Amino acid sequence: MTASTAPSQSKFGTVLRVTSGNFMEMFDFFLFGFYATYISKTFFPAGDEFASLMLTFMTFGAGFLMRPLGAIFLGAYVDRVGRRQGLIVTLALMALGTMLIAFVPGFATIGYLAPFLVLTGRLLQGFSAGVELGGVSVYLSEMATPGNKGFYVSWQSASQQVAIIVAAALGYALNVSLTPAQIGDWGWRVPFFIGCMIVPVLFMIRRSLQETEEFMKRKHRPDAKEIFRSMLENWGIVIAGMMLVAMTTVSFYLITVYTPTFGKSVLKLSTTDSLIVTFCVGISNFIWLPVMGALSDRIGRRPLLIFFTVLTILTAYPAMTWLTGLPTFGKMLEVELWLSFLYASYNGAMVVALTEVMPVEVRTAGFSLAYSLATAIFGGFTPAIATGLIEATKDKAAPGLWMTFAAICGLIATLVLYRKSSVSAREQRIVTDLPSHPAT
Repeated sequence: MTASTAPSQSKFGTVLRVTSGNFMEMFDFFLFGFYATYISKTFFPAGDEFASLMLTFMTFGAGFLMRPLGAIFLGAYVDRVGRRQGLIVTLALMALGTMLIAFVPGFATIGYLAPFLVLTGRLLQGFSAGVELGGVSVYLSEMATPGNKGFYVSWQSASQQVAIIVAAALGYALNVSLTPAQIGDWGWRVPFFIGCMIVPVLFMIRRSLQETEEFMKRKHRPDAKEIFRSMLENWGIVIAGMMLVAMTTVSFYLITVYTPTFGKSVLKLSTTDSLIVTFCVGISNFIWLPVMGALSDRIGRRPLLIFFTVLTILTAYPAMTWLTGLPTFGKMLEVELWLSFLYASYNGAMVVALTEVMPVEVRTAGFSLAYSLATAIFGGFTPAIATGLIEATKDKAAPGLWMTFAAICGLIATLVLYRKSSVSAREQRIVTDLPSHPAT
């Protein structure tokens, strides 16, 4: 009994250690989105609520512009020196960015230095996040048991949902404990302070990671020049991978980071209502991601990717239109949970698919660059784009069109990456990963 359970316990502990940094990344990202209205008044007072909010969301999005650079340089570093060391470096950079945002005085105290330092913090976070997701996903794929890569890799995204749940719970506690004036003055910083306090714990957890066996067995580890050359040779896969990620990154930031602002500023629902919805979305994502990751191990990545991009194209905008016609808490919860189901079902198959289509020698750099380009071009600016679309079209359901467009990108990428001329080779690589005997 002990011999049979020890491996699973070891794998479970490894998953917890490797995904700890993901928790930190999304915890801070979500806080920035949820407290956007307070951050805008503290650091970006423009005299107009729309202008201040747009400046805040543009700063939020600016961090994503650094992701491709982080993917290229940190990704090459991880592919050369190892997964473990790279994940420690990304956590350190991420923590530094979080501390800047938490402790910088407001515009009224230090003037234009305040928004500059906040922007610097976001750029540092973006640079580190450029390889965080790729490093974690590749680590999980390389330590997964045969036939379960989809299930293991899905915990990269699932760990982010824990951050959303914790951040929403903290926001709810602050909302019932403090007055709106207190939250706007200093209360919004409290969750950021908490994030800074847990960094040392996460750092110690991640230091205990072991290097993956697959990486240790590799005899040749390419230097930076070789990695960059391979990236250029495989630029078509990177671009297709970027489009594959577009559906994930847009839908994720739409239903998590943007939801509190959308519920409060657009639908005119209470802050408590928006927090409860976001909390439920986090739980829904956490449940569906590993379920769909495991399902992709059984029926393949391609069927899930095609089915859920088509379903998103058909239902995202109509669902948002129904919600905005007569907004209520119940309708917002139903729509957000539906969008959560679409996102998680697609993403459960997408992340592991992206690790499989990348050449093994540049797996981290290729994955990270594709993911980072998608977040820089599509997902990172989703809150700003959604806000701008509503302002330009006067259609409160316009964010649903943005999600529809991202789903079209995902569908095209799936058809390109899994076209008949290449699908057999990819399926053969996946089949070799399957167990030789069915589980009993």
